Amino acid sequence: MKSVFLVDDSTTMLMSLKSTLEIGGFKVDTAGDGEQAMAKLKAGLKPDLIITDINMPKMDGLTLISEARKVLRFTPILALTTESQQVKRDEAKRLGATGWLVKPVSGTDLLKVVKQVLPGA
Repeated sequence: MKSVFLVDDSTTMLMSLKSTLEIGGFKVDTAGDGEQAMAKLKAGLKPDLIITDINMPKMDGLTLISEARKVLRFTPILALTTESQQVKRDEAKRLGATGWLVKPVSGTDLLKVVKQVLPGA
């Protein structure tokens, strides 16, 4: 079973995404911000995919992408955000994001994108 690590400061968003992914057959871990996420990754969490919000308190998603890349060089990372600005997308890509999802994302679209970046999922 493939595992997905969700990072978002919105509890509602985390619950909604987690439920969609679990129904889709994935094991899901969550964190409420970038600092919590990095603590889990440094403690040995090795997800098959990371999906992170961009706008979060403490450590934002762009910083998390940059930091996570130091620990997990090849794990796909999707940025999930209400931001559709090209500048933010380019920055996320430059820091190592694999792709981009714009909120609100439907369950069907989420699973479709996850299956694209996780071959064999």
